[in-house]
Amino acid sequence: MAYNSQQRLRTVVDQMGREVQYPYPPLRIVSLVPSQTELLFDLGLQKQVAGVTKFCIYPPSARHSASVIGGTKNFDFAKIKAAQPDLIIGNKEENYQEGIAHLEQHFPVWLSDIADLPGALDMIRRVGDLTGKLHLAEPLAAEIKHSFDKLRLAATAPLASAAYFIWRKPYMVAASGTFIDDMLRRAGFRNAFAGLGRYPEIAPEQLARVAPAHIFLSSEPYPFGEKHVAEFQEICPAAKIQVVNGELFSWYGSRLRLSAAYFQQLRHPAIPE
Repeated sequence: MAYNSQQRLRTVVDQMGREVQYPYPPLRIVSLVPSQTELLFDLGLQKQVAGVTKFCIYPPSARHSASVIGGTKNFDFAKIKAAQPDLIIGNKEENYQEGIAHLEQHFPVWLSDIADLPGALDMIRRVGDLTGKLHLAEPLAAEIKHSFDKLRLAATAPLASAAYFIWRKPYMVAASGTFIDDMLRRAGFRNAFAGLGRYPEIAPEQLARVAPAHIFLSSEPYPFGEKHVAEFQEICPAAKIQVVNGELFSWYGSRLRLSAAYFQQLRHPAIPE
C-alpha cells in the first residue's frame, strides 16, 4: 500500500465489523455510493475524491472533478486502479459482493451497513473520523438528529398505513428491515407491507386486499411520475396516491438534512389559499 510522508497507517473497524487499514488522512478517495459521495463533498473533501459512480449526481460537479468509475453494481476496475485510491468507501447493500471482494485484494475498502437513522448518523460520524473531518461531521449529524427529533415531537395523529413502491413491472415495495421502512415510520406512516421480507414483489390483487390509506410512488430507482398515478388509483380507488422524492427517503448521507421537513409537509400538506 503506497502512502507518503504526510500519512500514517491507521486501522479502523467499518460498519460491517471488518478491520480496515489505510493511510491517514486519505488523499485519494473513491466513493461507490451516491449519498456517501455527496457527504464527502459536504465535508469539504472535493480535492480528495478521485473517483465516483455514474449515479453520483450531487453535487453536479462531482462527475466532472473526479473520474467516473462505472455504476454501483458494475465497477470499472481499470478506472478505479487508475484513480490510485488510498481509500474506497462503499455500502453493503448498494454495491455488489463480488466487486467489493475484488477491490479488497488491492485497496483498503470501508463499508457502511445502514438500516435506520441511527445507522446513518453513525456512518456520517465515522466517515468524518475516517477522513479527518470529524469536526464537520459531528455538527452535521447533530443537525439531522435534531430535525428528526422535532418531527417526532410534532407527531399527533395515529400512523396511517402506506405502501412505498420502488419498482414497476413487477411491482416491488420497500418493506421491513430497509432504511426506507425506518424513514416511513419516522415520517408518520405504518408500512402496509412491513411483514414481507425487504423488497418483495406485490401483485395488484395483494395491493387491493391490503388497501393502504397512502400509496407512495418513489422517484427512484424506478422513475415513477404522475402518469402512473391512475394505474394505482384503479387498483386502490380510496387511497391517496403521491409521487414522492425517493432521495429524501433513501439517501442516508447529508441529504437527510432535508428529509424531516419534507416528511412534515407530506404528513400535513399546506392548505392552498
